[in-house]
Amino acid sequence: MEHHRTRPTRRSEMTTDQEYEEFAVARTPQLYRSAWLLCGDRHGAEDLVQETLAKVFVKWKRIDNPAAYAQTTLVRTFLSQRRRKSNHELPYADLPDQVGSDPAAASDLRIVLQDVLAGLAPLDRAVLVLRYSDDLSVEDVARRLGLSPGAVKNRSMRALERARERTPR
Repeated sequence: MEHHRTRPTRRSEMTTDQEYEEFAVARTPQLYRSAWLLCGDRHGAEDLVQETLAKVFVKWKRIDNPAAYAQTTLVRTFLSQRRRKSNHELPYADLPDQVGSDPAAASDLRIVLQDVLAGLAPLDRAVLVLRYSDDLSVEDVARRLGLSPGAVKNRSMRALERARERTPR
């Protein structure tokens, strides 16, 4: 008697809601940090993370790499939202809490960082967040944003130049 096992093309068919919940709980802090850097405000970041996790849930059983899929979905959702908005001003809000030795200096740094990122185009902001906050390689950023590695390097270099110009000395 010959047994044929059908191999699922994606994640195991045994994937459960509990596994999704564990993933969502574990990844939400990192997704929120990226979302805050992209959006520039707490409420926008929360909405972006919620929308991202909802999209991940719908595709959960077919996702090979949930962390990469979630990060890509977060950035693409952000870029899609920015294209639809005509007003590109970002409100000031508190950054996520960080432990530091000098709370006043950390607060000043967060304000400067927020101002610098807000002055960049959404795609440039996404490139910088993925490259330097999420510590992805040029190739990974290119794959997630649908750009060539050369375009990622170029956007990164130009965005960093603009950020340096906007940074108070």
